[in-house]
Amino acid sequence: MKFRAPLLFVLGLVLGTPVWANAPDCACARTAAVPAPGSADAKFAAIYSAEWTWRQQQFPGGDDDSATAPVPDRLPRVDAKSQQARLQYWNAVLKKLAAIPVGKLSPASRIDYEVYKPQIENLAADVRFRQYEMPFNSDSQFWSDLGFMSGRRLRTVKDAENYIALLNDVPRWFDENIVNMRAGLKRGFSVPRAVLAGRDVSISTYMNVKSPQDSDFYKPFKSLPATIPVDEQAKLQAECAAAIRDKVIPAYAKLLKFFDDEYVPGARSTLAAEALPDGRAYYRQQIREYTTLDLDPDAIHRIGLKEVDRIGKEMNATMKATGFTGDMPAFLHFLRTDPRFYAKTPDELLMHAAWIAKRVDGKLAQYFGKLPRGRFGIEPVPAAIAPFWTAGRGGPHTYWVNTYDLPARPLYNLTALTLHESAPGHALQGELVEEMQGVPDFRKVYISAYGEGWALYCEYLGKEMGIYRTPYDDFGRESYDMWRAARLVIDTGLHHLGWTRAQAITYLADHTALSEHEVETEVDRYISWPGQALSYKLGELKILELRQLAESELGAKFDIRKFHDAVLETGSVPLPVLEDHIKAFIAEQRKTNAG
Repeated sequence: MKFRAPLLFVLGLVLGTPVWANAPDCACARTAAVPAPGSADAKFAAIYSAEWTWRQQQFPGGDDDSATAPVPDRLPRVDAKSQQARLQYWNAVLKKLAAIPVGKLSPASRIDYEVYKPQIENLAADVRFRQYEMPFNSDSQFWSDLGFMSGRRLRTVKDAENYIALLNDVPRWFDENIVNMRAGLKRGFSVPRAVLAGRDVSISTYMNVKSPQDSDFYKPFKSLPATIPVDEQAKLQAECAAAIRDKVIPAYAKLLKFFDDEYVPGARSTLAAEALPDGRAYYRQQIREYTTLDLDPDAIHRIGLKEVDRIGKEMNATMKATGFTGDMPAFLHFLRTDPRFYAKTPDELLMHAAWIAKRVDGKLAQYFGKLPRGRFGIEPVPAAIAPFWTAGRGGPHTYWVNTYDLPARPLYNLTALTLHESAPGHALQGELVEEMQGVPDFRKVYISAYGEGWALYCEYLGKEMGIYRTPYDDFGRESYDMWRAARLVIDTGLHHLGWTRAQAITYLADHTALSEHEVETEVDRYISWPGQALSYKLGELKILELRQLAESELGAKFDIRKFHDAVLETGSVPLPVLEDHIKAFIAEQRKTNAG
């Protein structure tokens, strides 16, 4: 799973589904030409440029997870009035887009249009369904995402002052979210009560500190740059400590009381997204948002069942290759309980991840023609959120490895996890996006079906690269593949077919080698975050389909490096856009080969 930047969950920067037009040979290196005045390109550019500038003002600091990103001096307004004003703005943008003569756009602008329009449609839909009344799920919460701001590096006095101002704004931001959540409770639009047990720890952790200086929020002030005079540093440190003591900790205490006294008791007893107000339409929108496809839940369920059957046969064959003589349930029990498969210390787990990442690094040039200049680090997941986070997450700057509950972090899964979250998965893909030139900023917004599909494909690619060294590692890859296939079955089962939580847990536990802890946290994530889990397998299936097409059409002339570059060069795009781009790439390669 891609690492979610601070506040990104709250902002809901998500995309949907367009179609493709003729693409330039490499979108990542195109020249940013100035459109002719009065042209369709110029009219379109005026719309998206104004909206993007407005969006950055609405959501300061929400689109960059790097340590060196500018530090905002405030948090976004999330009250209902502000949300409805945004909906009016985005609806107006959609009307303007509808007036653009799409057929007169240049090829590059046509691509931008087909990416941008569904982006705005999905942003508007989130507000229309009042998603802001449910600003968290069992996996990601606005109050714990805020904690990642403590990773920002303060380079100037202005950075430090902005950070302190942001901390002082926390009570207002929390209060607006509480009002929204109360409104959600009143109309039955809430996170299901069944997945809320223990989630209060993610709030109380930020309160239970001996002093403000022990808070995670104080960390940036422990190493202020030497360019700031010592007396100025002391003043800033005192102001930060006061903001934590007088504003941040009381805000978390108020939120915890609301969570325990009102939210959990008042949360809905149902599980399905379709049980929410206007639930059928809401779930279909979530599917469009996360998969970029307009598939109905029954079709997705059938795809999942077919994949589960296929992968199950592979897992049985790999189990036999290990020499194990029992059945699959006995093998899964063996994997979950034998100490040889588990790290004894957090550092040991981190070092295993680093060793795998470095072995991958040595093979990348054989499979990719264009590699990014950027690099990523490996860090443990922060303690406040680790109990309910997945095994790891990655982005262009950091591969986060969950070292909480080591008996739940099997080493046989770590190779697949590392390929997915670091390189050639999220880190490499994210770095290439950051380095794209000549494209509008909105083209760098993450699209789940593309990003997660690519990262899951990279788990498969690791086998070709020779990264899996033992049958157990390969079984871990297959188990992870089964995990993503099972998501298609479970997500649609829960939100469309009326599955229970116990039914989903049993299904995932029976079909994968995930630990019991991971199984439960994953199922709770699917319950409270409908649709997101569908993006992985559907995205991977599309990329594999396109690779098979390229291999078939190009034969002996197929070049894996050129194919991967073609998949990555567009940046994050909806799956139909990617499909047409690869078909154009194949046609161009055939023409070149014929010449």
